[in-house]
This record gives sequence, structure tokens and C-alpha cells, in this order.
Amino acid sequence: MMNESWRKDGPAVAARAVTKTYANGVRAVRGVHLEVPPGEIRAVVGENGAGKSTLMKLFYGLEQPSSGEILIGGQPRTLRGPASAIALGVGMVHQNFMLVPSFTIAQNVVLGVEPGRRGLVDPKAAVETTARLAAGAGLAVDPRARVDEVSVGMRQRAEILKALHRRAKVLILDEPTAVLTPQETEDLFAAVRRLRDGGMTVLFISHKLREVREISDRVSVMRAGSLVGTVTTADATERSLASMMVGRDLSLDVDRAPARPTGVTLRVRGLRYEAPVGRSLHGLDFDVAGGEIVGVAGIEGNGQSELAEILAGLRRPTAGTVHVGGIDTAGLDVAGHRRAGVGYVPEDRLRNGAALDGSIADNLVVDRHDRPPLARRGTLHPGAVRAHAERLIEEYAIRTPDPSVPVRALSGGNVQKVIVARELSAGPRLLIASQVTRGVDVGAMRFVYEQLVAARDAGAAVLLISADLTELLALSDRLLVLKDGRPVARFDDTTGLTEKRVGLYMLGVEQHEQDHLTAGLEDLGEAS
Repeated sequence: MMNESWRKDGPAVAARAVTKTYANGVRAVRGVHLEVPPGEIRAVVGENGAGKSTLMKLFYGLEQPSSGEILIGGQPRTLRGPASAIALGVGMVHQNFMLVPSFTIAQNVVLGVEPGRRGLVDPKAAVETTARLAAGAGLAVDPRARVDEVSVGMRQRAEILKALHRRAKVLILDEPTAVLTPQETEDLFAAVRRLRDGGMTVLFISHKLREVREISDRVSVMRAGSLVGTVTTADATERSLASMMVGRDLSLDVDRAPARPTGVTLRVRGLRYEAPVGRSLHGLDFDVAGGEIVGVAGIEGNGQSELAEILAGLRRPTAGTVHVGGIDTAGLDVAGHRRAGVGYVPEDRLRNGAALDGSIADNLVVDRHDRPPLARRGTLHPGAVRAHAERLIEEYAIRTPDPSVPVRALSGGNVQKVIVARELSAGPRLLIASQVTRGVDVGAMRFVYEQLVAARDAGAAVLLISADLTELLALSDRLLVLKDGRPVARFDDTTGLTEKRVGLYMLGVEQHEQDHLTAGLEDLGEAS
């Protein structure tokens, strides 16, 4: 029976002198000693490449240690895969949910361990089991709702209930708040505390240090594959944790002077998009001036991705007009948008942002390889390409031994720096930055913030699309909120604006009057 061999006096989960070295010689985890007792919420933080994700994979059986021991329930274990970990009471909720979209919540929760007799699934029992687990954990779900028709927050709750149905005693949460509203985050934290109070051990992986301080009992900090320390959360500050992560003093404050708009750069009127798959857009009207950052908030899947791709030329609107610097871009392809001065940092950097098998140098010139000084008369000059790459690598602090290294070999934060370097070095008139720091560590995050503010101050119009309200409120001069592909709120002054208030509009609990949404657009145009 699962969980029967747990020692009452031992740690719920532990690593003893654990090292993980891959076949290519990369040592991701170096001699880590970590013990987490039952009934504790332990945050594990570190920069990208620090080893925290690898350590979690070792606890969940996705990887095996090269040396050292993994302990579950106080005893050394050999985990040959996730099935071994699950059988021992370890559950993991991945950042990318592992649910069947066409199944109901209840079907997903019981999948693989369905209630029933003689091989026949009992649908009623599945619903009742899910409802009972949800009530006990304080996780509100609709057991009969299809996964592809519910919010991101409910999908996450279903993942947690899956682990509970398998009698998990250790729950690993990987970046659990990345796409949640403040209200959904509050609900998640309440449920996590309830699970902890019932004796569960929770490992909480996050880049959001404010939330780490809010939810955890203790924080373990990793750097360069090693555990550099564990501190009681009550004794830590965001700045002290960030400094432990990077090995030097690091302030997380964004130094941003008031915006000085120079006139409308992006003008969107009556924008509609009938989406064959995804979210349609319904009558968007907004402007972005040069010299300002306009944020776009909304629960993921409410039209932000479609809007970004229309403005970058990856999709074409069904109706309405889009002008960039007076150029009608609605009917142009991607190349036409780039010629109009549009830069784009896509939300999926691995699929759309970079050629992973290409070198850093090639990725940095992909949009200008046919122009001087990189090329003359159609011939690309390798020396100029390398010099260009070396300059941007230094300027944007990209960690790599050589420009010839393939982008695939870089950490997530450094991949993002390559994309940001390419887009900003082109001197865009309009920069569309979508989920620009998702999965990026605090050091790279602060650097990207500084670059966005510098681009704004140099006169670029910046449209910042993010699921992170802390980020939006720290950087945005004005803010637009989308729900169901419609604008539901606009704030022309973000001073004093709270995440909770914005979250209410994101959820549709509150809504501005339409005249408030459009008021001031003409004034901005006249002022320019």
C-alpha cells in the first residue's frame, strides 16, 4: 500500500549529498543536502540554471541522481519514474498542466485510478470523489465541467486534486501563480495552507519573491547547482533573497521617471478578429504614444495573444484599422510590419522567438542579414556578424562562452535576452512585449525591465502584455484590461492602482462604462 512505510520521525522529502551530472558533462546539481519536514511549505528559489527544477525532477522520479540519496518519507528511495514517486506519496503540478482537455474535471482527477467495479468506471462515483476531495481541500471546482471550458485557475485545482486522489503527502508546485489573477492566487494560497495544516509538505517553486514571502514557512536558495542556504521566511526580505540568489546585492525596485509621450505611434480603431480557434476580439480602440508603456492585463486566454499577433503581422484582423506611425499595417505581413518599425517579443520564446538550433550570432541578425554593415551586395560577412553578436552579448549581459553557441544550450533567461537584444537593437518605433519575463529569474528580470524603460525613454512606444500584475503596475504608464476579447477597463494613471482592483475587472466582477474606456483617446491624438 502506498505511503505505509513512511517513518514518523523522518523528513517528508530529502536530498543527501545529491549530485546530477548529465552526459554532456553539465553538472546541474552539486552535492545538495536538503531536508523538508512534514507539514511545511518550503519555497525553493534560484536563478534559471540554478538547479532547482532538476532537484524537483529528482524528487518526482523524472531524473535519477548521479550520486547521493533521495529520501521520501524518511527512507532512501530509488525512483525509476514518476509512477514510483506517486506510489510513495509525491505529487507534482507542472507549470504546463497535464490534463485531457476534452475530459471533465472529475474524469481527469480519477484518470488511471477510476472508481468502479470489474473494470467499469462509475461516472457518478468519480464526480462524488472529486467533490469530496475539493470540499476537504477548499478547492472549488465543477466536477462535471470540461477542462477546455474552465479557467486556468480551475485547471490548476484539478491538477492538485489529482495528486490528492493519489494520496499525495508531498506536493511539488512549479510556478503555480504564473497565470493566476490575484483572487485566484489568494484562493490557491488558502488551500495550500489548509493542506499544510493537515500535515502535507509543499515544495513551492517560484520567481515571485513577494509571493514566496507570503506563502512559505522557510526558503531554500540555490545558486549554480548548489544549495547556498535556507532561511526562515519571516526573517527574509525580497532584497535579501534576491541577493542570495545572484551572489551580490540586488535591488528589485524599478527606477522609472514619469512618461513623456511624444505623440501617437500605434492607433487601433474598431479592431475585430473572428478566431477559428482561440479568442475572438470585439471592437478594440486604443492608442500607444511614443515614450510610454501601455500595459495589457487579463486572465490568459482572453484575447491578449491574438491582439499581439495581429499587431506583429502574424494574424490579420477581420475588421478595423491599425496604424503604426501613420502606416496602415492591418494588411501587411510580418516583413511589412518590421519595415514599419514594429518589434515583437513573443510569449512563446522557444517556438516563435528564436531558432533554437541556430547560433546566438545567427539569431541576432535574422531580421537584418541582408543589409549593411552585415551584408554587401547580397553577401553576408561572417566577421561583421560575429562582431555584431559580441557587441550585443556584452551590452545585454548574455551568458555564453561564444556567439557560435546554439540558442538551445542557453538558460531561459539568456534565451530571452537574445530575443530582447535583437528586437531592441533594431530601434523599433513600436515594441510589443508579450509575457516578456515569464520563467525568467530575478537578475534577468530586472535587466529586461531596465531595457523596456530605456526603450520608452528613447521614444519607443511599448505595448506590454503580461499575466503578472506586479510587473504591469511597476512598468505601465497606462493600463488596458481585456476580458473575453473586449476592453473592460482602462486606467490612464496607474498611481495607487492595486492588483486586487485590476483583478476584479479581469474576472468580470467590475466593469467600466464604455465611454470611460474611449475617453481621452482623441485628447491624446490632439496633444500629439
